[in-house]
Amino acid sequence: MSYRRLLRERRGLLGIAFLAVFSGNLGQSFFVGLFQRPLTQHLEIGAGTFGMLYSLVSLVAGFIVLRMGPSLDWVPPRRFALAVLIGLIAGVLLMTLSPWLVAAALGLGLVRLCGQGLMVHLGFTLAGREFGDQRGQAVGVASLGMPLGEILLTPFVALLLVWLGWREAWWLLALVLIVVWLSLMARISWPTAPQSPTDDIGTPAVRPLRDARFWRLLPLLMVLPVTMTGIFLYQAQMTDDLGAAAATYALALAGKGVARLPGALMGGHWVDRLGGRRLGRWYQLPFALALVMALAMGGDIAIWALMLGGGLVVGMQEPVANSLLVSLWGSEHLGRARAALSASIVFATGLSPAVFGILLDVGTDFAILLGGMLALLVGSWLLAQGTLAEVLRQPSPAKRPRLS
Repeated sequence: MSYRRLLRERRGLLGIAFLAVFSGNLGQSFFVGLFQRPLTQHLEIGAGTFGMLYSLVSLVAGFIVLRMGPSLDWVPPRRFALAVLIGLIAGVLLMTLSPWLVAAALGLGLVRLCGQGLMVHLGFTLAGREFGDQRGQAVGVASLGMPLGEILLTPFVALLLVWLGWREAWWLLALVLIVVWLSLMARISWPTAPQSPTDDIGTPAVRPLRDARFWRLLPLLMVLPVTMTGIFLYQAQMTDDLGAAAATYALALAGKGVARLPGALMGGHWVDRLGGRRLGRWYQLPFALALVMALAMGGDIAIWALMLGGGLVVGMQEPVANSLLVSLWGSEHLGRARAALSASIVFATGLSPAVFGILLDVGTDFAILLGGMLALLVGSWLLAQGTLAEVLRQPSPAKRPRLS
């Protein structure tokens, strides 16, 4: 099935998955960072305190995703989406209105949990579960919500702040989301949950965190988010150490968002044609080559290589990851498997700024950090080969779409 046909025949459900991923941008670090200065002034805290608070609420959000995410296997998606939307709006109101630090921190935590955590989890789980043999393309389309959010929301917020205060900007965006989501809930036919809470009684439990195959695969899926988080937060040190211009980073960051678009579409197409089980063996190659180029050449070329290579692979990773999780545990358990993966990545990206910061504080050159990431990538690729080989020996678990 081509993308055109997929959009024509399943646009309603694809729209839900895309909107969920796009809505998750309100909880992403790049978006919250746009309001970092007014938030710290509102809370009367310093930037360092805000950073520690942000890491803390992110780690707590990761634990909650691990507990709540599996419920999408038996809770009707429409009810799940409504609950997450209410939580996101409540978080925005608490964060922007409360004068008390604890309440505002709770609001920030809800924005992170329901935005980056559960909204994105909802979108990718639906795309990976409801489209059978076309799940790769469906996840590719849904994943476009992230780069489009980065490309569109940053200048849009900048324009809003010319006429509105930072609180009013949050409220306007929240209001737009409410209107669009309520419209979809009323007009679109939603799928049912694949299980009931009692379906697993008497059968072996699906517990990815207790499965060695998950732990062998996890480092390969975490290398890129960990590396890119460090690059985003410490881009000033990176450009200095690599001898690049600060303006180059700004342009290359926009290029990264653009590169994610073909990465997601090509990745989804290749997953459906070749299978995520084969693609999983080599999809990280562009980022590995980018790291080699950055180390060998330095300067502006290094920044462009990292951003474009990282953008391509970030776009491909979601279709590949979803396909591998379905191959290992089946589409009916994708909510539980994705919750484990999402929580693990949230933990890792919450801790990586501290690790990068400590190493930079003791005088480590950023090129050495990139070399360490390349070594980690190679090591994680070798570690994952056992799981990938086992998955390749399995029959395809593809499940035909359940029309509703």
